[in-house]
Amino acid sequence: CFSGHVSKDWLRRCFAFRKPPQNPLNRKCCPFPLPHARVLQPCLFRSSDFLFKFLVIGSAGTGKSCLLHQFIENKFKQDSNHTIGVEFGSKVVNVGGKTVKLQIWDTAGQERFRSVTRSYYRGAAGALLVYDITSRETYNALTNWLTDARTLASPSIVIILCGNKKDLDADREVTFLEASRFAQENELMFLETSALTGENVEEAFLKCARTILNKIESGELDPERMGSGIQYGDTSLRHLRQPRGAQTQSKQPCGC
Repeated sequence: CFSGHVSKDWLRRCFAFRKPPQNPLNRKCCPFPLPHARVLQPCLFRSSDFLFKFLVIGSAGTGKSCLLHQFIENKFKQDSNHTIGVEFGSKVVNVGGKTVKLQIWDTAGQERFRSVTRSYYRGAAGALLVYDITSRETYNALTNWLTDARTLASPSIVIILCGNKKDLDADREVTFLEASRFAQENELMFLETSALTGENVEEAFLKCARTILNKIESGELDPERMGSGIQYGDTSLRHLRQPRGAQTQSKQPCGC
């Protein structure tokens, strides 16, 4: 990263979830921190085939920020405090042979920040819905978080349920079977994760991204629809959006 004067207008446009404008200082790294959105991996200008907007949602204390930190930095976040507003991280991953850039917004779980964090739901393609396996209270709140995601983001948002703190199995209050049944009833994917050991953390993000990519290829999701939470990194990939069985109509020669 570097220091230097960058206009407020450029910063605003860069985070309007459009294709990032050309870096005015012709550098590869992102030059800015965001208020209440600590950038964990600032390299936003690397090329990719797709860009997906992700959310990490759930009650306070479930380990959402630790999951994000483990995914981005491959290490556990020891001094984790409650998130104020949102934190932001990005990572480029390989999914099914395609390069996908994930823009991930980690939202505060405390009720007093809900009015602020809900504004970040709009235009999200995927989400990790996190609860703490050692806390029945965080599990009981899942329905409210799920309703918010599908109402404020999109009914078609791809969500994976994550039972975090798997390393604390001895203190478990929510069984795997119970959570698995909840996921099945609400058409969610499901994994138990550990931000401490890293178990299933990367797999949770990749599984969600893989499902989104499959839906693009089948025509279920349209990246060109406003608010889809998806962007093309390469316009040559737009043929992937064609639905299954779609046939290209050939132009008929003029008979005049």
